[in-house]
Amino acid sequence: MASSAAPAVVKKLDETVVNRIAAGEVIQRPANALKELLENSLDAKSTNIQITVKNGGLKLLQIQDNGTGIRKDDLGIVCERFTTSKLTQFEDLNTITTFGFRGEALASISHVAHLTIITKTASDPCAYKASYEDSKLKGPPKACAGNQGTQIIVEDLFYNVATRRKSLRSSSEEHMKIADVVSKYSIHNPTVGFTLRKQGESSTDVRTNPNSTHVDNIRCIYGLNVAKGVELVEAQDDCLKFTLKGYMSNANFPMKKQIFLLFINNRLVDSQNIRKTLEQVYSLYLPKGMHPFLYLSLSLDPRNVDVNVHPTKHEVHFLHEDVIIDKIKIAIEAKLTGCNTSRIFYTQTKLPGEVKPATESAPKTEKTASETAPAPNYTVRNDPGTQKIDKFFSPNAPPPPAITNPNISISIETKRDIKLTSVVNLKKEIESNVDEKLKDILRNFSYVGAVNKIWCVIQHQTELYICNNALIFEEMFYQMMISNFGNFHVIKFSTPLYLPELISIAMEEVEGSDEEKAQIAKAAADVIDSKKLMLNDYFATEIDENENLLSIPLLLDNYTPSVAGLPSYALTLATEVNWEEELPCFKTFCEQTASFYAYGWKKENVPDDEDLTDGECLKWTWTLEHVLYPAIKKHLLPSKKLFNDRAVLQIASLPQLYKVFERC
Repeated sequence: MASSAAPAVVKKLDETVVNRIAAGEVIQRPANALKELLENSLDAKSTNIQITVKNGGLKLLQIQDNGTGIRKDDLGIVCERFTTSKLTQFEDLNTITTFGFRGEALASISHVAHLTIITKTASDPCAYKASYEDSKLKGPPKACAGNQGTQIIVEDLFYNVATRRKSLRSSSEEHMKIADVVSKYSIHNPTVGFTLRKQGESSTDVRTNPNSTHVDNIRCIYGLNVAKGVELVEAQDDCLKFTLKGYMSNANFPMKKQIFLLFINNRLVDSQNIRKTLEQVYSLYLPKGMHPFLYLSLSLDPRNVDVNVHPTKHEVHFLHEDVIIDKIKIAIEAKLTGCNTSRIFYTQTKLPGEVKPATESAPKTEKTASETAPAPNYTVRNDPGTQKIDKFFSPNAPPPPAITNPNISISIETKRDIKLTSVVNLKKEIESNVDEKLKDILRNFSYVGAVNKIWCVIQHQTELYICNNALIFEEMFYQMMISNFGNFHVIKFSTPLYLPELISIAMEEVEGSDEEKAQIAKAAADVIDSKKLMLNDYFATEIDENENLLSIPLLLDNYTPSVAGLPSYALTLATEVNWEEELPCFKTFCEQTASFYAYGWKKENVPDDEDLTDGECLKWTWTLEHVLYPAIKKHLLPSKKLFNDRAVLQIASLPQLYKVFERC
C-alpha cells in the first residue's frame, strides 16, 4: 500500500548554513586551516613565516608573515566567498601558478572560528586590524601598530560545530599534524624561514632558516641520519613538459615508516599511483618491512594539470600520468641501481685477536692451514673477551652514569628472604615461558653497536641481529622486579614529589576542566596512598603522610629511569594496577614499573638526534653498551612472547652472504 504521508517541503538553505557546510569540506581540522593560510603567505611572497598554536590549533592558530600584506580597501570583502586576487575567469585555471584560486579559505575559516586579521602593505603608514564572523566584518578596520605583512589569528576553531570538534582526537595529535604540514612546506621552500611553537613556550617544534637548502631542512626536520642518506634525483622530458627534482634515500638507509613528500607545481598533494609505484621499486632493494624517504617536486605545464578536483586541493589530475610515472620510476631505479653496488654497515669497531707467527716446531704450511683454519664463511672478526678502555671511563664519572639528577640519591638495604606463594608462582611463570633459542642468543652475543636509542645490533656466532631496546628492557626489568621482590635498593628524591600534582601533569592532554582533572588526580593519589605500607615494604616505594612520593626502587646499578616518565607512571599505578588480589596486584605493579624503567627507550619518547648534545648521546650509548646489554646477558630469561613480538630479528648471516656472493 502506498504511503499517505505528505512529502517534506523543499526549502532553500540559509546562506550561513550553506557556508558552514562548505567550510566543513575545506577545513576538516586545524592542519587543513593552517595549510590554506600557509599557502596564502607563500603567495604573498613571504620570506619568514611564524606559526603559534594552542591546544593543537583548536584554541589558537596564529600565522604571521612578512609578505605583501592586504590592502585596507580589500579588508571589507577579503573573507567573503569567491573573492580572490588570483583568478578572474575559469579559463585562468589553465595557467594558474598560485596556491589559492577559489577565494574560499578565509571565508570557510570565518564560519567555524573567530577570525582576526592584522595587515600592513609597504605603502600603508600603519597596520589595520579587522575581525570577522560568518565572513562579514564585525566593525570597521582599526589602525594599529604592525610590521609589513599579515597576521591571521584563528581562535576557538569549530566552536559552533560541536560534532566536528568532538570527532577530533587529542590536541597533541592535532599538533603533530600541524607540525607535519609545516615540516613539508619548509623542506619544499628552503628560501623561506618557518617557525612553529606552542603558545607560551620559548622552544620551537619546527625551526628553519631563510635561504637554506633542501638538505639542510631535511636534516633539521628528520634528523642527521636521514639527511646523510638522501641523494639528489632529477629527470626531464621536453615533450611532456615535465621536470622532476627531489631527494631520495638510497638502499643503505631504510626506515621503519615511509616518508613521502610530493609537490606538483609547488603544491603539496598526494598521488596513490606514484606512491605505490615507488614503494614497489624500493621493495626490491630494502629489507622487508622497511621503507624509503622520498621528497619529489614535479613541474608540469599548468595546462596539463587539473587542480580543481577536491575542495582541499589535496588531489590533482594531470595528463600523461602513466608515462610521467614511468619516467619517475626510471630515475629512481637508476639511482638505486647505482648505490646497490655498495652497501654501508655502520658498526662498532672490533679488533681481531692477536695473530701469532708460526714457530719452527710448527712451520706454517698450506696443509696445516687448511686442516686447522675454519672455512672463510664461518670465520668472523670477533673476540668477545676483548674489552675496550672506554668501559672504565663513564661519560658521567664521577658520579656513576645513572646518577645524573641532583635530586636523586641511592641507598642500599639489607637482603631478606621472601617466600610468598604468589611471588614463587610468578617466578615459575617466567621460567616456564623461556624461549631456548632466544636465550642462547642473548646469553652468548657480542655487542656491535647502537643504531639509535630504539635499535641495537648484536652478533651471535655468524649472525647479526637487530634488537628492539624497549621490548627487551621492559621484560628484563619486569623479571628483576620479581626476582628482587622485597629486596630493592632505593632511589630517594631529595625534593618530595606531591602525588596529586605529579599525576595532574600526566593528565594535561586529557579533556575536561582543570577542576575536574584536579579531582581525578587527587582521587588517583588517594588510591596509591592507601597502599603505601605495602609499597614501602615490598617495593621500596615510600610515601609520606602528606601524599609525597619520597622514593622508588632501584633495579640496576648505574642506571636511573627517565624522570620524564614519572607522571604517567604515577597515574598508571592508580589506574592499571589490580589492587584487589595479591598475585595480579604484584604482577601488574611490576609490569607498570618495568614499563616506566623502559620509558626513555620507547620510540614515542625518543627525541631526535639533533635535539641531543654530544654529551647526552655519549651517555646513552655508554649506558647501552656497558650497563644494559651486559645486564641482559646476566639477568634476562627471554620469553616466547618476546620471540613472537620479533624483538630480536636476524638481519645478516655470514654463510648466507657467501652463498649470495658465490652466485654473483
